[in-house]
Amino acid sequence: MSEITASMVKELREMTGLGMMECKKALVESNGDIKAAEEQMRIKSGAKASKAASRVTAEGVVSTFIAKDGKVGALVEVNCETDFVAKNDDFVTFAKNVAETVAKNSPADIAALSGMAIVNGSGSVEETRKALIMKLGENVSIRRIERYATTSGKLSSYLHGSKIGVLLNFTGGDDVLGRDLCMHIAASKPKSVDASGVNPADIETERRIAIEKAREGGKPEAMLEKIADGTVQKFLKEVTLLGQVFVKAEDGKQTIEQLLKSKGASVTAFQMFVVGEGIEKKVEDYAAEVAATIAAAKG
Repeated sequence: MSEITASMVKELREMTGLGMMECKKALVESNGDIKAAEEQMRIKSGAKASKAASRVTAEGVVSTFIAKDGKVGALVEVNCETDFVAKNDDFVTFAKNVAETVAKNSPADIAALSGMAIVNGSGSVEETRKALIMKLGENVSIRRIERYATTSGKLSSYLHGSKIGVLLNFTGGDDVLGRDLCMHIAASKPKSVDASGVNPADIETERRIAIEKAREGGKPEAMLEKIADGTVQKFLKEVTLLGQVFVKAEDGKQTIEQLLKSKGASVTAFQMFVVGEGIEKKVEDYAAEVAATIAAAKG
């Protein structure tokens, strides 16, 4: 059997990014053949990734990247299973590299992104993801990506810690305005730029509820539609960026629409990701689990 040296373990670790003990074990099993060991670890990495795929990834980070010219940018959400791993340097770096890869390569979707060469690393995004799963022992998934490219405007972004991220495409104004708008979006969470982007079903729901409430309140039938119109307009002000009151408004009244007009600016589009939003987290009931175990033992 070939001698497994420290330099061989170091070389394999640099090739795979995996732990020293895992690298040494693979070298022993491959009788010191580094290429065979690397292939074996890739196979095991893929198998481990598949096994972990069913585990819920509701933790993670949001990461952004904007090119130096401010014309191309990306926003991504990368998930894992625990907040502990979400703070791991390798995990955070992977998310940053994914965001830069999206910005520079413009993938059509996550499937297309997976096969692309990851920036600042070696191998594809998918190979890097699988290696990270094997290294960290948790499922890692790329949940959402967004890419903006502009010719006449500019991009801005904001991260609230690592859990909320905003990417903004706007024209006019300066970097300070762009950041203020991003921070406002993170705080106020609008659904769209204006009323045209709001789901018609949501508007109809608000209208229907308003009519029924007014009817139950004894309002005349002739007034119901007018009351509903007022309710819908109030709803749209609350959920659209232009209708919302700017969070930093000195008078407490200035809307985003008024702010933009004063700066000769406009918003083309924005995207906001909140880590784990919409994912149903599994709640562990340890007391019930213990009780079930005891009951099974008695039975």
